[in-house]
Amino acid sequence: MFIQTEPTPNPATLKFLPGRAVLREGTADYRSKDEASMSPLGQRLFDVDGVTGVFLGADFISVTKADGEWQHLKPAILGAIMDHYSSGEEAAGSSAANDDAAGNYDPADEEVVTTIKELLDTRVRPAVAQDGGDITFHGFRDGVVYLSMRGACAGCPSSTATLQHGIENLLRHFCPEVQAVEAA
Repeated sequence: MFIQTEPTPNPATLKFLPGRAVLREGTADYRSKDEASMSPLGQRLFDVDGVTGVFLGADFISVTKADGEWQHLKPAILGAIMDHYSSGEEAAGSSAANDDAAGNYDPADEEVVTTIKELLDTRVRPAVAQDGGDITFHGFRDGVVYLSMRGACAGCPSSTATLQHGIENLLRHFCPEVQAVEAA
């Protein structure tokens, strides 16, 4: 099994591409071994000393480290991923995906929210996934869209700029009701 790695804009996070499906649906973001209790892959990765976050996408795994150099952590992480795929287990139990697509908004804004979600799904999420992360809709109130950055994007130094400049500009262009974008 050959597992590719890619850097992400977040220097504390590395993206691993196993060349196989990781999750069938949704994404899963774990910030501790306890949170990953329903994920055999997450459990294995948190067993690697220095791992502080695991994000599972459709075809990639983003791993966040506390301290240390990637050159020391990477072999153990690659080993954990290979052990997982050799086991034949699912990456996460069916209830482990923790997407939150419903969000909080006034039902009168349903049409605007539908447009926002469509833009996020078609234009933003694929680009963010390229960087090893994801973005989820949390709400829309008084012209403000509330989003959550996950995976490599959570805690990334450029995530604020991504939200306030890139995503906000895109949403405002296609949806004049949007006045601002903020982190949830």
